[in-house]
Amino acid sequence: MTTSTAIFWPVLAQVLLTYVIYLVVSARRIGAIKAGTARTSDFKVPSIEPEPSATAVRNLSNQFELPVLFFAASISLFVTGGAGLAALVTAWAFVLARAVHAYVHLTSNRVMLRRRLFIVSLVINLVQWLLLAIHIA
Repeated sequence: MTTSTAIFWPVLAQVLLTYVIYLVVSARRIGAIKAGTARTSDFKVPSIEPEPSATAVRNLSNQFELPVLFFAASISLFVTGGAGLAALVTAWAFVLARAVHAYVHLTSNRVMLRRRLFIVSLVINLVQWLLLAIHIA
């Protein structure tokens, strides 16, 4: 495996994180139905989401916001031949920050910690884009 194709391992890890969160959403919704705090019909148009699944649903939405820029940067680095060691380390750092952010969001949901982790992943993603800009300059 070359360094450039190695960029796809953190991409796959980020995709896996998204699938794990889908499973958490499903488990929490099923749990709410079994606990009697929700009915199956509540999820037709989920305007009211039980609290345990609401945080999971919100986190799932998060996985289609900033990570989209991560995917675009990673693929762009690969296509332009800029997916070297610095890009790989940055990509793994992004995934790690997002995984910790998801963990906090789905467990304690400490907003200030979650915000700090979001900002860390945002800055890491900015570094990815700067690496791309430097590479193509």
